[in-house]
Amino acid sequence: MHLTLLKCKLHRACVTHAEVDYEGSCAIDEELLGLSGIREYEQIQIYNVTNGERLTTYAIRADAGSRVISVNGAAAHKASPGDRVIICAYAAMTQAEAEVFRPTLVYLNEHNQVVRTGDAIPAQAA
Repeated sequence: MHLTLLKCKLHRACVTHAEVDYEGSCAIDEELLGLSGIREYEQIQIYNVTNGERLTTYAIRADAGSRVISVNGAAAHKASPGDRVIICAYAAMTQAEAEVFRPTLVYLNEHNQVVRTGDAIPAQAA
């Protein structure tokens, strides 16, 4: 049996562009792709914290250091510049792999600068 686990995420990224006429995808600063472990053309989920929209697309590379997060094509109708989003990628693994796996978590500020990184989400208190 395979399990699908969170592989990595960019937490509370700020959308910088929403380009309806650009080929569909989500452009992400190359440095943020590398730090998070999201690969170019990898399927990603985008959870829009600002408006509650959720969508599936794929990642493409934006210029390194640009801090660009651009939601493109039809998905641009679901996000606007300034929206805060969580961008996640998932991986299928065996139960044995899942036992030792730790996700890569990258936390961003409103300028898409890295605030901190981690590999675990604390238990939610009641």
